[in-house]
Amino acid sequence: MSDIVRIDTNQRMSRVVKAAGLVFIGGQTCADPTPDVKLQTAKVLEKIDGFLEKAGIDKTRLVSAQVWLADITRDFAGMNEVWDAWVPQGCAPTRATVEARLAAPHLLVEIAVVALA
Repeated sequence: MSDIVRIDTNQRMSRVVKAAGLVFIGGQTCADPTPDVKLQTAKVLEKIDGFLEKAGIDKTRLVSAQVWLADITRDFAGMNEVWDAWVPQGCAPTRATVEARLAAPHLLVEIAVVALA
């Protein structure tokens, strides 16, 4: 039985959980209310990079990603442009991208990932 390690935990959630050889990073959003999905995506991916570092790994260890877009028709191409530049060649995780109403009106993208520890 493996230990569970929680990183950046509060009463409601942990930003990162390491368990069973996996690293789970919960949905990340951009605090900047900019209406540009490319900028929001870049900031979200920077946050994910930081959480991966706190977990002792990097994005080459990604195995799965979930992406939520507030408007998939408008923002899919822009988000993908930033995503494609961020993912290391040959290390793309499985990924699902859907349209969803996000927690605040200014949010355009939310991303959660799972990686191998």
